[in-house]
This record gives sequence, C-alpha cells and structure tokens, in this order.
Amino acid sequence: MTENGFKQHDRVLTMDTINPNVISVEYAVRGPIVQRALQIEKELKMGMKKPFTEVIKANIGDCQAMGQKPITFFRQVLALCSYPDLLEDSRFPDDAKSRARRILQACGGGSLGAYSVSQGIEMIRQDVAQYIERRDGGVTCDPDNIYLSTGASNAIVTMLKLLVSGEGASRTGVMISIPQYPLYSAALAELGAVQINYYLDEDHCWSLDVNELRRALQKAKTHCTPRALCIINPGNPTGQVQSRQCIEDVIRFAAEERLFLMADEVYQDNVYADGCEFHSFKKVLFEMGAEYSETVELASFHSTSKCYMGECGFRGGYMEVVNLDPEVKAQLTKLVSVRLCPPVPGQALLDVVVNPPQPDEPSYGTFIKERSDTLAALAEKAAITQKILNQIPGIKCNPVQGAMYTFPRIHLPQKAILEAKEKGESPDMFYCMKLLEEKGICLVPGSGFGQREETYHFRMTILPPKDKLKIVLGKIQEFHQCFTAQYS
Repeated sequence: MTENGFKQHDRVLTMDTINPNVISVEYAVRGPIVQRALQIEKELKMGMKKPFTEVIKANIGDCQAMGQKPITFFRQVLALCSYPDLLEDSRFPDDAKSRARRILQACGGGSLGAYSVSQGIEMIRQDVAQYIERRDGGVTCDPDNIYLSTGASNAIVTMLKLLVSGEGASRTGVMISIPQYPLYSAALAELGAVQINYYLDEDHCWSLDVNELRRALQKAKTHCTPRALCIINPGNPTGQVQSRQCIEDVIRFAAEERLFLMADEVYQDNVYADGCEFHSFKKVLFEMGAEYSETVELASFHSTSKCYMGECGFRGGYMEVVNLDPEVKAQLTKLVSVRLCPPVPGQALLDVVVNPPQPDEPSYGTFIKERSDTLAALAEKAAITQKILNQIPGIKCNPVQGAMYTFPRIHLPQKAILEAKEKGESPDMFYCMKLLEEKGICLVPGSGFGQREETYHFRMTILPPKDKLKIVLGKIQEFHQCFTAQYS
C-alpha cells in the first residue's frame, strides 16, 4: 500500500499516463536552484550552521520582495477600492478617492470582489487605449483591441494557444530569442509547438541581427511551419534595448515571411543607458506606413509587475492586438472567457498605472518623485553591477541598457566542466549550485535561458538594495576567484 491507501498500479494518473508535454516543461527561474535555496532557508531557521547567515535571492525580478517600495498613490487607490469605507477617511487625498470611486462604479455591484467581463472592465480598457495613444504619439488605439490579463504571461500563453496547430512538417514553429525568458520555451513545450531558436549577438551587446533571423527561419522550414516571431524589448535576461532601426528591420522581416509578431514590452520604462530609448513595435509599425500597418499582425504585451511599479503579486497586465482577423478575434474572446476574467484588483491597479496623478492633482508631486527615484536607483544599480562584474577576471558583462537583469559570461576551467558533466549537470548549474551552498547567493544558470554551445552564463537581477547588491557582487567575486583556483 502507498500514500492514501492506493497501490501504485491502481492510480489513474502516473508518470506513464501524464501528459508528456508537461514533463517537457522546464522553468529555470523557479527550478532546482531555487528549491535548494528555500531548503537552505529552512535549515538556517532550524539553527544549522552555514558559512552565511541568509540566502539572498537574486534569481527573479520580484521587485518588492527585494525591497522596492510600492508607489503610494497606487496603494492608496487599491486600499480605497478594497475597503470603500475608507472613502470617508480624511487621510486619503481627493485624487485617490476620485480614482477609486470611478473604478468601483465600473465594477459589478460596486465591488472589486465581483467578476468582470472576460476581456476586462470596459472603462479600464478605454484608459489603457488612451495611455497607448499618448505613449505612441497619437497612433489610434481601439479599446476593443485591448485584452486585460493576469500579468503579461497569461496573455502571451493565450496568444500562443491560438497560433499552434498542425502536425509533422505543418506543426507551428515559433521563433524565440536565445537567451530567452523561459516562459516561452515552457509554453511551447506544453503546447507541443516547435521552438525555433535565433541567437542574440553577445559580442555586440546582445543585439538582434535580421540575418540570424533568416538563418534560423530557413533551417526550421525543413521540419515545421514557422508562424510567429517573439521579441522581448527591453531584453530579459540580457538587458539590451533595441534601436528603432532594428525594430523596423524586424517588422519588414515579419512582413516578408508572413510571421505573426509578438512584442513583449513589459520593461518599457526600464531604460538606463545613454543613447538608448524605448520604441514600441506598434508605434514603429504605424510610422512605417500602410504597407505594414495594415498587414502585419501584432500582439504587444505590458504588465504592472515591472518598470517602476513592481507590483508582481497583483497580476495585472494587458495585450493589444493589431490586424487580427475578426473571426480569429472572436475565438480569442471565447478563449479568454473560459477563465472568466483577470483578477479585478489587478485590473484596478492597471487603471491607475495608465491613468496616474496629473500636474494639477494633489498626489502628483509625490508620485513623480517616487517614480523618478525608483528608476534612478535601478539605473545606478545597473551601472554598479556592470562595473563590478567586469572587474572580476573570468567574467564579462555587457552594459545593462535596460530591464532588471544582467547576463554575464563566465569562464569555467575545463576541470570544473568535466566534473559537472560527470554529475550529469550543466557546468553553469554546477557553478551556481556551489555559489549557493558556499555563499548563500541564489542566481539562475544561463543554461536555463539558452546560450551558444560551450559558453556559460548566469542571470542575476539588479533589484537588491544598493548596499545588499554590493554584498552580492562581492561574494560572487570571492567565489569566482576561489572556484577558478580550485579547478585550475
């Protein structure tokens, strides 16, 4: 007998009967390293002696878990929406109260606890559309093309579900960057789609080369039918910001090859490097003229989890679709209705993100200061990270132009590579696990994001407070020097 009184052969769901696509799914950001980090934290609480007193998790872009403070205005509005009796409290500013009343009036029964329509509250979709029009210099945005979502991730997976079809050589292929955010490879594995890798150019600050897109596409056409091209800008895990010229080249390529474009733009406010600027794919598409703006199919994604907001737990986000076939759009609306609706508190948060305090409102000064301070702190930490990592022999770090991460290349001695392979581990997993065990620093090995053969990396977030970030970087330096000496 086994747990719950079942014999093993009596179980309906076993590793032999489970959906095989699920077994293929991997998600490095919360993989074995993180599981071990959680275990070590428990061991520390139990009094077990370690060469460190805490685990510092620099593995994930969870802003507030790393100490980033919420924007006051956003939390005031959410508090008022959650507990409307506070609308009579004089401690809350009038502009927060007016936002909260407006949101509650758009909710069923005047409550955040009610379901919304599946596409998202209409008033909030209108506000998102107006935000996009302001961002893109007046390019028209139809609220009916906006789908509110559970973070950006849910919308990305939903769009991939629409795209994946066929069998054998007709099976959908989806082009994703390498290195990539593991959501994409995990979703494609779950859906049984074909992953088409195109490599970013590490020697040129992780830039995207259209010639590499062509190479990857032509190779893939021998075994699948490429239908979509995914772009992450600013980049995760690589932190690059694409130039306008690059975006134009990508749009032309998508038009020539009849590819559906997916633009993951959740870090659009996180641009730090001089000379870099965020350009939305939609804005560039429409400025290229009707030849492209009326034909190229595009879905772009944004979230409340990143940028200066950092509200990961509220799971707010949106998708805008452009040039989607009307019948397909009806199928999209049907598909999102199966999950009823995105979290309504996340929708409320998104509304104040796209409709923040204005210059004539009482909360404007505090809002602008908090927003500016948060982004300035991230820019400073990006520069510190790049500088210190590049001072360590055997580590090379490209400029962190944007987003919240660095993806440095690490040189590993041959002896360490051989020992890792003997243990059945990727060499950078071996490296990162030793770093965790010896220094209490939790990073993600580059193999979890994809990388060129015989190169090794790790992804590290720049989110910890500046003092703690310097401690992390110092421990990495100590460890790398000892690791190199040990295996040389």
